[in-house]
Amino acid sequence: MDEMNSVNRGSPRINAKDLVMVAVSGQIAHPIGAANAYRIGNDGVPRVLPATGGIVINQRIGDRCVGLAGDHIEPGVSLHNNQREVVGSRKGPNQALITYACIGNRVRVTSGPCVGEQGLVTGKHGGVDHVMVDFPTQVLQRLNIGDRMQINSIGLGLELIDYPGITVFNCAPELLQRWGVVERHGRLEVPVTHLIPGRVMGSGLGKNTVWRGDYDIQLFDPAVRNRYGLGRLRFGDMVAIIGADTRFGPSFRQGYISFGIVVHGDSTVSGHGPGVTPLVCGRAEQFKAVQRNTANLADIFGIRNSVIPKDYPKLARRDASNQQNLSRVNRRREVSLADDY
Repeated sequence: MDEMNSVNRGSPRINAKDLVMVAVSGQIAHPIGAANAYRIGNDGVPRVLPATGGIVINQRIGDRCVGLAGDHIEPGVSLHNNQREVVGSRKGPNQALITYACIGNRVRVTSGPCVGEQGLVTGKHGGVDHVMVDFPTQVLQRLNIGDRMQINSIGLGLELIDYPGITVFNCAPELLQRWGVVERHGRLEVPVTHLIPGRVMGSGLGKNTVWRGDYDIQLFDPAVRNRYGLGRLRFGDMVAIIGADTRFGPSFRQGYISFGIVVHGDSTVSGHGPGVTPLVCGRAEQFKAVQRNTANLADIFGIRNSVIPKDYPKLARRDASNQQNLSRVNRRREVSLADDY
């Protein structure tokens, strides 16, 4: 704990000595297919795309999450605990995994060809109830579906000693120390890549807790997407949601602000989009969000350099543009054929 406190001397004091580290585990989850392979997009177009689960080898924290030919893509490895205990709910072990795991916790592979390799918890995806873990690409290429991993979970019960009105969840102490959060003039300055209006948040609203997942940024309105630069979102981006009270579940509330991390990719389905796992919430006057392109988990932990932010169109928008171009080409061909006769 003392080492973590030395990472960033200007960061707020935490109750480090009170926290308990508990080992939890899971195995790499296989993707699950629905009865119908098609997903109907917000534009009414059915598509067959890769989605949640498995080992995503070519997408990691620091990479773009908008415009991919995928739906709710989870970068790196997706973990689920399929074990059953003799007490409690049948889903009890996995519910504990997704509750206990915190962003920034360290992960160790315990079975398969990559035993001993180290990873980092990067996200929690509600609904499917997965915990996402980042590994170097060469490790991702060698891992097997079903390989087991153990997480030294710590972060539950974390408090900011001098800010009792601020709530922290899903956040490892090491992440809070490395993030670059500093106290200045009675407020906490928090580095983020984007400021996101709470009114565009979608799927995940209505839950009574944010400890087991995320909620989504809707990108269907072009003007809002352009105004806030949401086409430049990346996996692992730290973001500020303005007008978001996530203390007892995600909800829109003016005067509050929530900070979180982008954990999964965009979606064509109505109400869905890049997912954000909340980390910190409180009244807006207690914070100052500072925009920095390097406020990404990959940069924060020195894992790799995040890609330079670039605006990518949504998959549906690109498809529509391609379809319009194809229609124009076809019309020209029809005219040409008509001239031949």
